Amino acid sequence: MHSLPIFVRLAGRAVMLLGQGEAADAKRRLLERAGAVIVGEEVQAALAIVAIEDEDAALAAVERLKARGVLVNAVDRPALCDFTLPAIVDRDPVLVAIGTGGSSAGLAAALRQRLEALLPAQLGELATALLAARGEMRARWPDPAARRRALAAGLGAGGPIDPLGVDPDLGLWLNAETEAPQHELVMLRPRSADPDDLTLREARALAQADRVYHPIDAPAAILDRARADADRIIGTAPAALPPGLSVQLEMPA
Repeated sequence: MHSLPIFVRLAGRAVMLLGQGEAADAKRRLLERAGAVIVGEEVQAALAIVAIEDEDAALAAVERLKARGVLVNAVDRPALCDFTLPAIVDRDPVLVAIGTGGSSAGLAAALRQRLEALLPAQLGELATALLAARGEMRARWPDPAARRRALAAGLGAGGPIDPLGVDPDLGLWLNAETEAPQHELVMLRPRSADPDDLTLREARALAQADRVYHPIDAPAAILDRARADADRIIGTAPAALPPGLSVQLEMPA
């Protein structure tokens, strides 16, 4: 990854904004939505946005700020940026950010428009309800791994709390009698080393796996589609599987 995506809470915190004009106004509106206190260069802050049109003045401002240890976003100058500002789909408290590392704001905007049409308006309500139900979830599934499996099953396509479904029903899910399988093995035989060739079912299995058994030369691009905290184990899955979802990855000869 060229950058680590993070979400920063800016409410009540100072952020420098340098420059005038359309680009500066757009960044000002974005910072105001996040609750930031917009200040000038004379105030101490951890972040700064430089939206100065004149090239020499912009470069000088970036140099001054970086010398002070400030992280800088230089509008339309990706090579100078310590951080970039993504296109945003807002389903509060769910935020989806699309970044291109400064390569193309137009591409990020086009993807945002597609996602706006895909993600339902009640997505934020579901997130808020899941937060409120944490105590109930812990009571029903005391084991964190079992709780994660139950969530994955409930949130999956067609599940009772499918986030892309018509009417996710948290109560139905919490009170259902069925349990997620204690252990499951999915055989994965990708057609190539290109992760874009994975089917939706294969990609979902990797994303939900507790562990991935794989050959020593398995492509990193495929393994990267697994959860970051999933165990990666070189070899073959044992006959007696541990609890949770195991994926056996077999690459074509």
